[in-house]
Amino acid sequence: MNKDEAILSLTDTMAKFTVYIGKRLPNDVKDKLAELRTMETNPLAKAVYTSMAENQDAADKLDRPSCQDTGVIQYFISAGARFPLLGELEEVLRNATLEATRMGPLRHNAVETFDEKNTGTNTGSRIPWLDWEIVPDDDGATIDVYMAGGGCTLPGSAKVLMPGEGYEGVTDFVFDVITSRGVNACPPLLVGVGVSTSVETAARLSKRAILREVGSHNANPNAALMEKLLEEGLNEVGIGPQGLTGASSVMGVNIEASARHPSTIGVAVSTGCWAHRRGKIRFKADLSYEIISHKGAVL
Repeated sequence: MNKDEAILSLTDTMAKFTVYIGKRLPNDVKDKLAELRTMETNPLAKAVYTSMAENQDAADKLDRPSCQDTGVIQYFISAGARFPLLGELEEVLRNATLEATRMGPLRHNAVETFDEKNTGTNTGSRIPWLDWEIVPDDDGATIDVYMAGGGCTLPGSAKVLMPGEGYEGVTDFVFDVITSRGVNACPPLLVGVGVSTSVETAARLSKRAILREVGSHNANPNAALMEKLLEEGLNEVGIGPQGLTGASSVMGVNIEASARHPSTIGVAVSTGCWAHRRGKIRFKADLSYEIISHKGAVL
């Protein structure tokens, strides 16, 4: 196909994929919710998990978004430097958002700041948000699509700690955020923690963290241990599904980190709600693709 045809093809695929993930949870999230239900002894908590599963079945059957808040559309891109449409990706994803809004349909969630005007298209100034990583010597592209809802991910929090506060300070911050806001984020939550050198780098890493699969672990053994301990501790709080108490507060805790300045510890928390609507798709240079997050998905 020529370049114009390739652009239209990629736009169509990304529009359909964006719509798809608004209606169907990724496999790892569905499996974890089913597992958490089996661990419950609280009848109300079991009933809530059953309702969640029924909600997902109805969304799939009726081909409708599974939550009324279809969020702000965010794309996290790991693109090869030799991907043939690298220079066109920003336009492709903007047009994909426009088309997905119509096809979904998706709720209109882009309000121009200071003008206080809803664009009605889910696009606007720097929206959809694009987070870029360029991969040298590669001709493919992997795109994570995330619907960042107003009650879960968007009210994230970040802070720079003094070095004397150490990792205990990181733990305290995570618990403060989840215990004060977690109920409003529709638990059980997937908690993303970024540990870095400043608020902006920690925040970016915390969002990258919730794009990882439920049950995955940081490659660093110390970070992986902290993930485990935080998960266990937050579950002991007993927030339960939809904040109505239960055995589990979270689906898991994912930590992403970078090297940092010796005088600062930046920490940020992002949360994904139980309806954690994200998807991962991998394109080859010829625009053939594999959907990684939803096994057997057909667009």
